[in-house]
Amino acid sequence: MTNAGSGDRDANADERTSADERAGGGDPSDAAADPSDGGVAPPSWFREEAALTDPGIYDEFDTEWPDAWGRAADLLDWDRPYRTVLDDSEPPFYRWFPDGRLNAAANCVDRHLDGRRNQLAIRWFGKRGERRSYTYFDLHREVNAAAAALRELGVEEGDVVTLYLPMIPELPITMLACARIGAPHNVVFAGLSAEALATRLDAADSAYLVTCDGYYRREDAFNQKSKADNARLRIDGDLAATVVVDRLGDALSVPLGEDEHDYGTLIDRHDGETVAPVARDATDLLFVMYTSGTTGRPKGVEHATGGYLAHVAWTARNVLDVRPDDTYWCAADIGWITGHSYGVYGPLALGTTTVLYEGSPDYPDRDRVWDLIERNAVSVFYTSPTAIRSFMKWGAEYPDAHDLSSIRLLGTVGEAITPKAWRWYREHVGGGDAPVVDTWWQTETGAIALATLPGVTPMKPGRVGPPLPGIDARVVDETGDPVAPGEAGYLTIGKPWPGMLRGLREGEKRYRREYWLETDDGWRYRTGDGATVDDDGYVTILGRVDDVINVRTRRFNTAELESAIVAVDGVTEAAVVGDGDGGVVAYATTRSGVDPDDRTRAAIRDRLAATVGEIARPDRVVFTTELPKTRSGKIMRRLLEDITQDDEFGDISALRNPEVVGEIESAVRDDG
Repeated sequence: MTNAGSGDRDANADERTSADERAGGGDPSDAAADPSDGGVAPPSWFREEAALTDPGIYDEFDTEWPDAWGRAADLLDWDRPYRTVLDDSEPPFYRWFPDGRLNAAANCVDRHLDGRRNQLAIRWFGKRGERRSYTYFDLHREVNAAAAALRELGVEEGDVVTLYLPMIPELPITMLACARIGAPHNVVFAGLSAEALATRLDAADSAYLVTCDGYYRREDAFNQKSKADNARLRIDGDLAATVVVDRLGDALSVPLGEDEHDYGTLIDRHDGETVAPVARDATDLLFVMYTSGTTGRPKGVEHATGGYLAHVAWTARNVLDVRPDDTYWCAADIGWITGHSYGVYGPLALGTTTVLYEGSPDYPDRDRVWDLIERNAVSVFYTSPTAIRSFMKWGAEYPDAHDLSSIRLLGTVGEAITPKAWRWYREHVGGGDAPVVDTWWQTETGAIALATLPGVTPMKPGRVGPPLPGIDARVVDETGDPVAPGEAGYLTIGKPWPGMLRGLREGEKRYRREYWLETDDGWRYRTGDGATVDDDGYVTILGRVDDVINVRTRRFNTAELESAIVAVDGVTEAAVVGDGDGGVVAYATTRSGVDPDDRTRAAIRDRLAATVGEIARPDRVVFTTELPKTRSGKIMRRLLEDITQDDEFGDISALRNPEVVGEIESAVRDDG
């Protein structure tokens, strides 16, 4: 089967002009502009086709709020239509479309069978060159079989099912199977450790686990089942059932124990069965996702079915401009919120073709991403600034060697993107004129909250954009008052929004404490990000104010990593920072009499890998007699980050121990 819309991409490229012409000019309104001049206008060819082109959408959402969010809900099919858009009677516990009922799997699969049953829903590419494709009819059959298998094992409506799988088709299929029978899913990133999995199984009160025998890390087969087995030994109580996907075949044979089941055997037993979708209240739990907490203990963020699905569908359509005839690729792992929202639920709700890729962007060659885009005529590509910086380091010759004219829109997510990276991305991947949509959002927001609307608002390289229509985001000072343009403050959101978390697994008290500030103007959500805003309302994200770092596009709280390091014998204090390329650099001090050596360094690396996952294994471990601290005792991680990345740092007079800076610089040079 082929994508119904893939043949239209070259025609669109011809209408826009050739890649060389696009890189050099064309419509004057399409030319790159400095942000101070109002930004980069959406290209004329894009404005003519965009899903949303009316600038009045901002005013409409302001004057009709919250009812305007009905536009998002109306993108879905409802088993029982909603009458109320928002119940805000018990803030900060907001309930969206509370009297409506729907099923997420039916919205992502069943409703597309009439018109697009033979269109590709998923194109999957494995790490070793494998390929699998699923039409919407195929996906419907697989999801139903998986739903019937889960029911056979005893999974009932409301039971939390934990999924510990790499980027293979069985992951989205099982997510949708859970949604079909009303069982919330709890996806745990496959790279996390056995200890991290056990913590999340216990915290979610999950008695069912779906995992696999293993997966490939470059050429090596990695045993995932052994980590799952170790997690089972650590949890409180027993699992009711474990399902194991055979990913590696003959490359790794794993025995199945009591209450363990082979995924393929279960699916074959229920192939052809149909399971009626369970109508769920819009406020019912769709999934729980664990994210780092300020205490070092993960937080179980809960997302409701109706508001979340409406918000991701609306933003996928109007921010990422995803259409049913697109071949769309969100490069994020499904183990994180971006993969949930814009790798699975958003594109499938809109009936498009979504690309899933298991491998690394540089394996087997550094042009792997561009080869996949060219071969599959990908029209919308959504990735992270960390990945873009890697692409830049490898060289423009890799994307330039491929025909990327199918690209209609580019997106970025996960952290702030520099103007230099933004322009490189647009020039070498977007042909010089494709819109680049920088997006800001979080696990807790569920969906995009700040971004330009590509058919409406100009783009400003390095600035994420204004709040989306209906999002009351403001940059405020410590008292909650708005800051002046250009001044640094705290990014907050006032009015509720549909994709927002409905609460925390850990209870109401922690939910209020972690996220909410009660002011004279009502409750405001605290994002934890510092930001500035310009005269046009465009926000620039400055980074976390609660010490969170990005590790290879995954976000971790420093407390989670540092608490693991100080558990190593002899280590008294630790600080972790990013190296600018998605890696981790750990700074550690040891107690008097302990001479740090390579064994201590290895113990720190191994401890992080064991408690958090291989993804958190530090690229470098630097020992120092002291860490730089303010007079109040707060570690100056920003200074450590500047030293790590060999950047200039400013005034250090606020430090109580400024003499340690030179020592740390020397230690970094010696370690490097």
